[in-house]
Amino acid sequence: MSKKVQLKNGVSVPSLGIGTWMIGDEPEKETKEIEAILTGIRAGMTLIDTAEMYGDGRSETLVGKAVKEYFKEGRREELFVVSKVLPWNAGRDNMRTSCVKSLERLGLDYLDMYLYHWIGNVPLTEVVEGLNALQDEGLVRSWGVSNFDTKDMEKLLKIPGGERCLVNQVLYHLGSRGIEYDLIDYMKDHDIALMSYCPLAQGGRISRGLRENPVVGDIARAHDATPTQVLLAWNIRNGHTIAIPKSSSAVHIKENAASVNLQLTSEDMKALDEAFPPPSCKMPLDTE
Repeated sequence: MSKKVQLKNGVSVPSLGIGTWMIGDEPEKETKEIEAILTGIRAGMTLIDTAEMYGDGRSETLVGKAVKEYFKEGRREELFVVSKVLPWNAGRDNMRTSCVKSLERLGLDYLDMYLYHWIGNVPLTEVVEGLNALQDEGLVRSWGVSNFDTKDMEKLLKIPGGERCLVNQVLYHLGSRGIEYDLIDYMKDHDIALMSYCPLAQGGRISRGLRENPVVGDIARAHDATPTQVLLAWNIRNGHTIAIPKSSSAVHIKENAASVNLQLTSEDMKALDEAFPPPSCKMPLDTE
């Protein structure tokens, strides 16, 4: 996998990673899900995204088992593991405890990135202080936020130490382009990468509509690709976005990984814009 996104700390990460929402919830699927993660890593999807919220830690535990298996053939430094702290655990009394528990479930000594999952009641200044303290201690190598809109980012970057934020993870797919109105440009201006969750609208009401859209289908056939690969290639087209599609199937993981080789043409982009127009006004952050 050759497509990379360079973070402002100089670290390069794959433009396509592995999402793990709703993975690890069913013990009978564990072997299949671990194999899917390993397949993704071997295909170059070495960024793995999880959270303490996912299955009350079960996702982190499963990722930990997959990572342990991978260490038989690869090195820790080859992986970029991301987890998230819940808003009510983001205060100075609880954040470190949450981080350590995540590390224990993952079987790791440090996280490559730790995200503040969404805005809660803890003052943002305190959240930033906690994230920077974890970084200074070495428990996390970097940090970012999730589900922050433009005004939230503006507030964050006014806080001392807030400039250490490297990533904002938000929902973004072809059928949900609201962040293109101002958030993406603001993040580019401040060298904060976009991490795109649900890039295939997994679990969303329009997932089927995206894959079955005739324009998407025509583009897929023209490139001898699949609709899924078209949607992912579109998502990571600008070199500033890290997409983290979730899949518990090794076959689907391989399909996802191949999307980095798909180069959409200007005609493709124009057709997709006509079928799924970019926003013409400010829209609230989408969550499905």
